[in-house]
Amino acid sequence: MASGLKLSPDGLKVLWPQPADDPNDPQNWTDFRKTVHLIIITMSAVVPDFDSGIGIASIFGLAQTYDTTSSVINDLTSNWSIFLLGWGGIFWIMLMRRYGRLPVLFWSQLFSLAFLVGGTLAPNLATFAGMRCLTGFFGTCPQVTGLYVVTDIFPFHLQARKLNIWTSGFVISPFLSPFVFGFLVARASWRWAYAIGSIYSAIVLLLIVFFMEETMYDRHLASKPLQISTGLRYRFETLMGVTGYKMAKYRPRWPEVLLASLDVVWRPQFFFVVLFEALVFGFSIGLNTTNVVFMGSPPPVGFGFSQYAVAGAYATPIVAVLIGEFIGRYVNEFIMDLHIRKNGGFFEAESRLWTCYLAMPLYICGFLTLGAGIQNLSKAALIMGWGIAIVAITLNTVAVYAYCNDCFPRRAGEVSALLNLARALGGFAVAYFQVPWATKSGGLVVFGVEAALVIALFIIAVPMTQLKGSYFRVSVALFICVAALNIESVH
Repeated sequence: MASGLKLSPDGLKVLWPQPADDPNDPQNWTDFRKTVHLIIITMSAVVPDFDSGIGIASIFGLAQTYDTTSSVINDLTSNWSIFLLGWGGIFWIMLMRRYGRLPVLFWSQLFSLAFLVGGTLAPNLATFAGMRCLTGFFGTCPQVTGLYVVTDIFPFHLQARKLNIWTSGFVISPFLSPFVFGFLVARASWRWAYAIGSIYSAIVLLLIVFFMEETMYDRHLASKPLQISTGLRYRFETLMGVTGYKMAKYRPRWPEVLLASLDVVWRPQFFFVVLFEALVFGFSIGLNTTNVVFMGSPPPVGFGFSQYAVAGAYATPIVAVLIGEFIGRYVNEFIMDLHIRKNGGFFEAESRLWTCYLAMPLYICGFLTLGAGIQNLSKAALIMGWGIAIVAITLNTVAVYAYCNDCFPRRAGEVSALLNLARALGGFAVAYFQVPWATKSGGLVVFGVEAALVIALFIIAVPMTQLKGSYFRVSVALFICVAALNIESVH
């Protein structure tokens, strides 16, 4: 049996999943074809938070246009659009399991673009807020599709590296738009920022239409001849969803699809780690939505930066994400290879979490430095603290995504959607309390308490999961099997 297994080109690793003897299996695609899909899905993952972040760059212009305050703009548009970014993923992943990745991605991005254009032209605040929230709900689809696509086309030993690239896309995206458009809105209307965001979304949509292919491969049907169209007609029907509709009868039924997320979220090896990640990433969302207020407000509340200075400061988290991606790429692979060597050739998912031990000291250092910088109005401390915190968040996020994906290889979509929901729920409300709290008690208290909460959850969740994760997996699987046998015996 071992001699019949397919290996990586260097002959050192067993490919998993084992590619089928079918050129249509995405695991058999060329490296160039796979790279194209990774680039497109990463560019797509940038769209949701990039669009949401345009509001951060435009916050003062929006307040002036709609005759209100920056806090009202944050509360009414930014926070609720972030909230819907999380819930949208749960909805889209259900459709994806039935009808495929490509049609759901295409239609969601088409509607997201339409609503973004609507927000660009919105005549009043109510219309603008509604369009931003709908943009977030529809636009979040690539943030849950990427984990599916990576596991569809890449073997296990390459998935952590590729996930590092994909996660960097949506981690860096909320900082890109304040950086790019901060300079623009200093000289032009905020509507131009949203118009350019619409152009980027249109470019991504065109890349999906012309270059993206369906990566969902029904391995249990690989040996069965199916009646499907070919050529240009097949391409059109797959993009529109006709092929997915025809194939749905071979795929999981609606009851299973609707309950799949619930089947994952209650498991202890998932729940505690994701709760920990919710605060880690959630507070970074809070940084993104409130730092612009701290930097733009006059002393003693903030630094009194000009619009240009605020935009320039957002280069800090962008550089930090790139540093985190570079470090994480090699750290995760080193930990995986070391664990396999020490474990007799076997891999356990809990080894992924060792990266968190590197991330957390950086997290504490970054948040305390940032809090001291805001409290004492130190520009150097603001920049250094912000950058170190984002490096830590990038490292931790990749580790958690890789761990959860390894624990539930058949639930990649649900894992991605639940993680997306967790980080949205962890961060959408931070803007409500962070600025008033920092104004009253000082930035060091606020960011110190947030870091303490994260470290407390880290101490509870990560060591316990590493010690008991395999036990949880075996015990839960045994419990489900026994329950299924009891139900069968009753019938």
